[in-house]
Amino acid sequence: MISRTTIDQVYDASRVEEVIGDFVVLKKSGSNFKGLSPFSQEKTPSFMVSPVKQIWKDFSSGKGGNVVAFLMEHEHFTYPEAIRYLAKKYNIEIEETQQTDEEREKNSERESMFLVAQFAQEFFKESLWEGTEGKAIGLTYFKERGFSEKTIEDFGLGYSPSSISALSNAAKKGSHSLEFLEKTGLLIHNEERQQHIDRFRGRVIFPIRSLSGRVQGFGGRILNKEAKTAKYLNSPESDIYHKSKVLYGLFEAKKTIAKEDCCYLVEGYTDVIQMHQAGVTNVVSSSGTALTQEQIRLIRRLTKNIVVLFDGDAAGVRASIRGIDLILEQDMHVKICTFPEGEDPDSFAKGKSEENIRTYLLDKAKDFIQFKASLLLEEAKEDPVKKADTIRAIVSSIAKIPDVIQREVYIQSCALNMGVSEAVLFNALAQLLQKQQKESKQPRKPNQSLEVVKPPSQELVEVDEVFELEKQIIRLLLHYGNEKAYFEDVVIQKDSDGSVQQAVRQMEVTVHEKVFLDLQQDEIELSNPFFRKTYSTIIQQLQANGEIQPIRFAEEEDKENSTLLSDLLMENEKYKLHNWDKKNIFVKQPQDRVGQSVTQTILSLRRFLINEKIQRLNGQLEASSENDAHLLEEINMYNELRQLVSQKLSRVV
Repeated sequence: MISRTTIDQVYDASRVEEVIGDFVVLKKSGSNFKGLSPFSQEKTPSFMVSPVKQIWKDFSSGKGGNVVAFLMEHEHFTYPEAIRYLAKKYNIEIEETQQTDEEREKNSERESMFLVAQFAQEFFKESLWEGTEGKAIGLTYFKERGFSEKTIEDFGLGYSPSSISALSNAAKKGSHSLEFLEKTGLLIHNEERQQHIDRFRGRVIFPIRSLSGRVQGFGGRILNKEAKTAKYLNSPESDIYHKSKVLYGLFEAKKTIAKEDCCYLVEGYTDVIQMHQAGVTNVVSSSGTALTQEQIRLIRRLTKNIVVLFDGDAAGVRASIRGIDLILEQDMHVKICTFPEGEDPDSFAKGKSEENIRTYLLDKAKDFIQFKASLLLEEAKEDPVKKADTIRAIVSSIAKIPDVIQREVYIQSCALNMGVSEAVLFNALAQLLQKQQKESKQPRKPNQSLEVVKPPSQELVEVDEVFELEKQIIRLLLHYGNEKAYFEDVVIQKDSDGSVQQAVRQMEVTVHEKVFLDLQQDEIELSNPFFRKTYSTIIQQLQANGEIQPIRFAEEEDKENSTLLSDLLMENEKYKLHNWDKKNIFVKQPQDRVGQSVTQTILSLRRFLINEKIQRLNGQLEASSENDAHLLEEINMYNELRQLVSQKLSRVV
């Protein structure tokens, strides 16, 4: 665990405009910076960065937050990874909180394995570019595959010399532990010779990086056709490398996957690299292994849309689609795209433009269920038994889909294409679901019934009125808390004859004093815990220092709260994005109606709380067996108070 002291130092040293500037082209815009959104496709800048408040806001996607939130969104770091990244950038030594000896030893061992993996990657890279053997064999091979020098650099490709101890000898010279090189699988200890042998000797090397970019394993391809060994070789399982939990190219592809909301899945390393070089960069590979749930979840962190790219080999397609039901189980949307016979993603992408490749993928990608149906029906031909088996196989895939509505749509589509009644397919689906339920020995979940569910678009979304009102109070305090504004105080009095008289008076006070006194007068405490904490901090800062320090709020660690704060702090900046003044369109600015906004918000909150009180009292009255005169009197009093507040609200224009 990283200590609080280190986290505070990181926040103090980090400059949001510097960090984001490493990833996004920013241009000065008044006291802020603006640029094109890194999270969506756009031509007009809607991404704002505030150096003063140390926050950012992307108005196109709705995302926002502090510098750590940006790294978590853009680079898909975990919170500790983002802190470590910033600590490294600003040369801050990381202090760990107390750990047990066992935890410290385990973490130290993992870190040592990552360090030797990084050393090995640099060794392989140097061998490729500088070594005589590497240039003659490895570099020649990569260039023959059509890889440019930039592509080779970007993917950190390398070469392991054919000598049995080239890596181990280099490690000894660099004082690196052979023990950890052995634990990562880079070295094999030969008992007979009592020496370490390089596992990947004589192979071109493909480093495998984690989501955060750390080298955790390697893939190696042997080029000697006469060698009696496996053509491809991967690192063995270790504390830092688990084949079932990694995807080759994910580090290089993650930004585009998130931005385009789509991931292309291929089989081999060179498929990924060739597609990247052609400009299609949202591509990853399962490295020739059967797809696992862990790998699917890695993709699901970035997108729910996946397109599986298959070679033109029909037999290979049939063998591979059996594992794709796993993707459906993860509630993902799956499409299949096949290439012409004899082609794979590597050969297909070679020499083609990005536009041509993307057009092909878009035109040829089919929904997985439709693809499976056409493939299996082709095999079944006119054989009724085979056709029945095909229908069962398709229904079996549909049963994997968690979403009830999606299942129903697929059943309807399947019935239409197969010439089978929906009732029969629904019955088959119900039997499969019951069987799955029985096997898992879990009670049937409500969303697993076959009843038609009303689409979300037809359901009314209930607005949390008190949340919105409390949010508005915080927004007004953050932006205008120490500014003075004119407030109308409407005094309503009854004369002796019973007539109602209204007197209006204006007074100039600071916004935070007005809010504080009004809430205190009515003994109102904000109900939302985050707003309550923020309100208390704002009032303390204003009363003690006469100003708000937005940078303190920007350090909020909770991702949801951080985004909410960025919305509040950056809300006024969206008015500056369009340059209305230059078009001779003069928009009334929020600061021009601060007094009105404060008064309206406080009165609306009062009326909401009065309504709640009246409802509670009416409930007590209904539950009472007798006519409670005291309750009736209290209800009448609150009804009169509600009427007075409503009259005041009607004057706020």
